[in-house]
Amino acid sequence: MKRDLKYLQLLAKSFPTVQAASTEIINLEAILNLPKGTEHFVTDLHGENEAFDHVLRTASGVIKRKVEELFGNTLREVEKRDLCTLIYYPEGKLKIVKQKEKAMTEWYKVELMRLIKVCAVVSSKYTRSKVRKALPPEYSYIIEELLHESKAEEANKHAYIMAILETIVSTGRADHFIIAICNLIKRLTIDSLHIIGDIYDRGPGAHIILDTLCNYHNFDIQWGNHDLVWMGAACGSEACVANVLRMCFRYANFATLEEGYGINLLPLATFAMDIYKDDPCTVFRPKINEDEPINSRQEHLVSKMHKAISVIQFKLEGQIIARRGEFGMEDRRLLHLIDYDRGTITINGAEYRLKDANFPTVDPEKPYELTAEERDVIEQLTHSFTTSSKLAKHMHCLYDHGSLYLVRNSNLLYHGSVPLNEDGSFKVVKIEGRDYSGKALFDKIEQLVRSAYFGDEGSAARNYGKDFIWYLWCGPASPPFDKDRMATFERYFLAEKELQKENKGIYYTLKNNKEICEKILQEFGITQLENSHIINGHIPVKTKKGETPIKAGGKLLVIDGGFSKPYREETGIAGYTLIYNSYGLKLVQHVPFESIEKAIEEGIDIISETKVVEFAENRKLVRDTDIGKSLIEQIEDLKQLLRAYRNGLIRK
Repeated sequence: MKRDLKYLQLLAKSFPTVQAASTEIINLEAILNLPKGTEHFVTDLHGENEAFDHVLRTASGVIKRKVEELFGNTLREVEKRDLCTLIYYPEGKLKIVKQKEKAMTEWYKVELMRLIKVCAVVSSKYTRSKVRKALPPEYSYIIEELLHESKAEEANKHAYIMAILETIVSTGRADHFIIAICNLIKRLTIDSLHIIGDIYDRGPGAHIILDTLCNYHNFDIQWGNHDLVWMGAACGSEACVANVLRMCFRYANFATLEEGYGINLLPLATFAMDIYKDDPCTVFRPKINEDEPINSRQEHLVSKMHKAISVIQFKLEGQIIARRGEFGMEDRRLLHLIDYDRGTITINGAEYRLKDANFPTVDPEKPYELTAEERDVIEQLTHSFTTSSKLAKHMHCLYDHGSLYLVRNSNLLYHGSVPLNEDGSFKVVKIEGRDYSGKALFDKIEQLVRSAYFGDEGSAARNYGKDFIWYLWCGPASPPFDKDRMATFERYFLAEKELQKENKGIYYTLKNNKEICEKILQEFGITQLENSHIINGHIPVKTKKGETPIKAGGKLLVIDGGFSKPYREETGIAGYTLIYNSYGLKLVQHVPFESIEKAIEEGIDIISETKVVEFAENRKLVRDTDIGKSLIEQIEDLKQLLRAYRNGLIRK
């Protein structure tokens, strides 16, 4: 009782009277009866910033549906399409309209009225207080008036609204106002955004995606293996730095490195040209990249840099494996198995010929030891990563808004897997001498990832954390990876396809089992299984081959549909968005995004198909969400405070 009274005395500072506490109870009870906000889930963006930006602007088709509901029978299809495009891309659409439209004053007034109606609909599920906080400061009073009074039908109110609109146009603020209200519509349409891993690599604009996210109103990130390797590089893990660079060279992707983070590649280029000047580095030719085309001379340089950093990577990884025996990755140390005179390698007693046998920096007696020049290069590159202010900003964003998993509104979000044994039990992973599995494994991993970045420089905890982040990128029991190995060496140097195969963990076999999925949900604290789901990505769904993202009787939703262009050939689509609103779950399948110009000029959308995954018989309210549970607890605390006031236990 004393403890409770002490808490209530603290609460009384915020609600110092019976009236203040009662008013807050009324307010919270009202909020509980509003419809739940709309959640959007996307995954495996892989640097495709334009496609991601379009998904956000269109709210994955939600805005289009709102316009259809409002104006379905009153506007022509072309007018509805133009209105949607105006909301998505107001600046670009205004330029086109001004080139064609002669009566701009009338056009402004008509479109402003339509935009206000759309804004009123998307704001209707929120409190006026929440909408007010989202309003652009320079127009907050005007927009609030228009939203409130637009519902009135009296003639004098109509005249009042028209007077506001005419003044906006006559003062030359129409363009600016339209842009502001379009941005408000987009903000209110998506209440919360979940990014389920892999923002980085392959595409050109991971840094642009993170710029957008860092300024977004409400989002979270579940770290993917490609995010983690960048996080490791920012922590100062040399092996992660080498892996990040190798991936960028493989896809000839330099925009994120150079333009995004100012990584100085000159030391590596100079070293590579010197060491491999007569080496064609054929097997290290980058994959064709239409986003960042390169000429033949640049291709030769990239190939040499690609090989140089790959050899450095294999050496650094060999060093980690040697000092971290508990990682169980000795089979990934391959440099000492090479016969450098014959150009062959012996694996499991069989000898194979190497496609490239030129290793001028490898000492056969000490194959994992860096040369002085390699040591200098990797130190300069690592310094460039750890001192990039833009990268540091994005890393703080990833740490502040990110985690390895998230439980939200009876859904479990993670990238990759939960490591399992063949019998469906949780796989035990030994970390620092202790056994971890299931949720405890995830919690331990997250602690290590944070200590790698925020731990004391040079401490044992930070050094272990940096090595473990590398393990998360490619280790056999890593939840975001979960394959028996990452066969990078074999893909480069060996022609035999069977040696390049990476076997997925047991999870990927058992994930179609409803009982296994329910067991995982319960492990992470979700006991109400009826409307609960696992939502994840990592392995693209091959829609082209008849695969479905809905698995285990609807308990597992794998929403990696191929945002990344290299995956689209096998998936046949360009990504999914999962939408969870008050009416249930919808899965939106996207067709490839062509360009912003086409989206504006032709009103092209990227929505190709929407599928209802789960329909709620009773519309879900805020009280049915995690926020609602928190509000109910607050209401109970405030009711206790009221009793304390009325019984004289707290006096004011």
